Amino acid sequence: MAGKPKLHYANGRGRMESIRWLLAAAGVEFEEVFLETKEDLEKLRSDGKLLFQQVPMVEIDGMKIVQTRAILSYIAAKHNLYGKDLNEKIMYDVMALIDMYVEGTTELMGMVLALMFQPPEGKAKQTAMIIDRATTRYFPAYEKVLKDHGQDFLVGKQFSWADTQLLEAILAIEELKSDVLSKFPLLQAFKTRISNIPTIKKFLQPGSQRKPPPDDEFVAKLMKIFSF
Repeated sequence: MAGKPKLHYANGRGRMESIRWLLAAAGVEFEEVFLETKEDLEKLRSDGKLLFQQVPMVEIDGMKIVQTRAILSYIAAKHNLYGKDLNEKIMYDVMALIDMYVEGTTELMGMVLALMFQPPEGKAKQTAMIIDRATTRYFPAYEKVLKDHGQDFLVGKQFSWADTQLLEAILAIEELKSDVLSKFPLLQAFKTRISNIPTIKKFLQPGSQRKPPPDDEFVAKLMKIFSF
């Protein structure tokens, strides 16, 4: 029997958080090995465990996978969150849609990720830009997808990686502006619906492995570990 996936990263959101979300959504228990110092990172590098000398890295099924997108794709395919059980033609169509929607939320979350590295005088401007992009580009697109598709999920009739990543993005943007979904009723309903999927609901409870918003202490630690 394979052991639990083991996640190597700092003790915070960063580029590992979407991986935590997807494993939790799939109902997969996982272990975490936190990098606390630059020496911890150098040890992984010197041991040959990081193909491109960087984390996130996940040990799973006898492999050491790096690159966030590769890790997410593997987990999604393994746990039927990527159109796996469909016939070939439909599967490729579904995978293309999932990829497209995931890329959109990845772009949005990239802006959120960059926010924590902004100097104090730049945070307000960056926050305003994130909210503007969310409400004029990304959320209108996903609202339209839900309207045109007419189902509970973004793709097909079952929960997928795309749904997980959109909910993560919605909650992250709501941390910046709590009423950001006020003009998007379908996304409001989507948020409620996906949040109540049992595995997701469990991950959203206090005490889970979901990480809090980054604070100054976490950012300072990241900068030391990764020599920013």
